[in-house]
Amino acid sequence: MVAFRRSLRSKPVWLHGVARAAPIVMGYIPIGFAYGVLAQQAGLSLFNTLAMSVIVYAGSSQLIATGLFAAGIPAWSIIATTFVVNLRHLLFSAALSPYLKGWRKREVAAFAYELTDESFALHSAAFVARMPPKAEIFAINVTAQLSWILGGALGAVVGGWITDVKPLALDYTLPAMFIGLLVMQIKVRREIVVAVLSGLLAVAMTVGGFGRWSVIVATLFGATLGIVLERLGDRGSNGQPGIPAKPEGDS
Repeated sequence: MVAFRRSLRSKPVWLHGVARAAPIVMGYIPIGFAYGVLAQQAGLSLFNTLAMSVIVYAGSSQLIATGLFAAGIPAWSIIATTFVVNLRHLLFSAALSPYLKGWRKREVAAFAYELTDESFALHSAAFVARMPPKAEIFAINVTAQLSWILGGALGAVVGGWITDVKPLALDYTLPAMFIGLLVMQIKVRREIVVAVLSGLLAVAMTVGGFGRWSVIVATLFGATLGIVLERLGDRGSNGQPGIPAKPEGDS
């Protein structure tokens, strides 16, 4: 066992990033497969299907754009729709930007290019505890995107044999992956409260007809609620907000 642990520590840093990306890979390949099937059925060539995964690299936007393309929607409408859907990435990048202040501009650009909902979940949890090496960070991003491209390629190749992806229950893979990533991040009771209330708000707004805006509003609500609960917790334990409790034994 000791020898096994030493072998893990002796591995290159980037391999730790590949291992940490495993939950994303397990979700991206089946969802990417569904995207590839839908893209093939919409009339997109294999090249265009893969090019969208390389250039755009946004799962929900690609699925929506594929459906709009199949419906013959004008290009400007597809661009506008996918822009609104991806507005949440402004929140993601703003939340992580303070941790990247020492990075070069090209490194920040490369990181932002591969930032997704799932990689944000991993990075946001890791950056708070410690700043991983850049090789590990980029290994997570690259591994995730390659798995998405692989899934799309597989779906596009065999898409002609599948008439409907719903019986395969691939649409459940993405929510299941998010649930898994969420559970990995929850450590204290207030995070459970934030997760549950944010989820309920997103569902209620979706049922109420708010569409994709429900995710953005629920995210803002959850972030605000988390800060409020954290401040209230500090106030309750220390008597004053933002002041650490005095360690026992100090005079």
